[in-house]
Amino acid sequence: MDVVKDVVKDSVMDSVSEQDVVTSVEVNLGFSMPGEVIDDHESRGLKRAITRPADYSFDQRFEYRRCQIRDWSAPGQPRPSFRAMGFEAIDLGGSEPLQSLLAQIRQAGEITPAQASQLRRHLRGCVFPLSEGKCLKVLHIAPEGLIMRTGGPNGLKVDPDARMSGMNGHDAALVVHGDQDVRGTPLKQIMRGFAPWMFRHETPDGSNRISPLVLANLWIPLQQITRPLTLMDRRTLHAREHQLRYALPTDSFLDRTEEMRVNDIWALLHDDAQQWYFHSSMGHDRAYVFDTLGEPHGSCILPGEDVAEHYYRLLQRQCRQLSSGEVAECADMELPLLPTTTTAPLRQAIATMTALAASVPLDKPAKAAVDDWLARAHGAMDSVVRKSLEMRVVALLLPNIWPFNRAVGP
Repeated sequence: MDVVKDVVKDSVMDSVSEQDVVTSVEVNLGFSMPGEVIDDHESRGLKRAITRPADYSFDQRFEYRRCQIRDWSAPGQPRPSFRAMGFEAIDLGGSEPLQSLLAQIRQAGEITPAQASQLRRHLRGCVFPLSEGKCLKVLHIAPEGLIMRTGGPNGLKVDPDARMSGMNGHDAALVVHGDQDVRGTPLKQIMRGFAPWMFRHETPDGSNRISPLVLANLWIPLQQITRPLTLMDRRTLHAREHQLRYALPTDSFLDRTEEMRVNDIWALLHDDAQQWYFHSSMGHDRAYVFDTLGEPHGSCILPGEDVAEHYYRLLQRQCRQLSSGEVAECADMELPLLPTTTTAPLRQAIATMTALAASVPLDKPAKAAVDDWLARAHGAMDSVVRKSLEMRVVALLLPNIWPFNRAVGP
């Protein structure tokens, strides 16, 4: 066992040794297929992606394309801008009650209706400074659309039996998309057709750059060293060529009337000119805000997630064996190698998992030793599960000066 442990340790140290900062990685992003595009007869010269049933094969509806995505936390990368790029990061760390609530949700792996109400109370009326001398004042958080997403490393289903509900059980989104068409369902029905006149937006068939009223997604990474959110610099999007209307069926997770059973969203075609960004180590002390009315985004699998999945499954088997009183499986002698572009947080998480797998208690260990190892193993496995919260907020985009940036009381 000591020989195996030494081999594992040496291999891990070689894989996670100090290396140049990873500024970008190459990943697969899911896009609509050109063969699934038709004319949109309801609009002036735009295109639409064909809607297929939910159980239709992914490979027949979408395609993976290799894309270079930049880690905007790396030195020298541009700071995101909500107005220019379509997304930006905001600071949530100033509220201890909010941080305590988010930590509870992260640990539980799901959000309750009571916690959702608390979350809305903490955020409603807040003012968040943005770049370019602007701020975002949150007026309202929609009752629909507050969901928690979870996803294991490399697409692993952490709980294959989990059922999707209105708020929980959602996997990380596989396909690049924009969340809402300002002229489509349900905004068309809810706002009686006035949404394009009220909300600030930029769409393939029109724009409103005058209104200070915005519909934005607030995306909070509870933990996301795997399956991170990936966002496009929308200045690199040729909207009329590559942004497609798409009718998303909502029957499986939303209770809506017949006229609003689909969500009119945006699908995307791939183009080499598109530029993509992610953040390799953002926690729930910060969040993304991005334009709900068109900002392209999705999730990706990072280099090295296959190795994280390998050790997740190994630890899972060892935990199961120890818990049932069996002799635990030894760590592998032949270890998968980490790609050189594995991000630092993921490298560290894999190092922790590997060391635990190599130090599993053997030969009828004492209960205290087993319990301690199991607790550490479950924590290490959980750390590579992507967990995030997202919600729709109605907000004002205002100058970041008094009295515009004065917070609204509860």
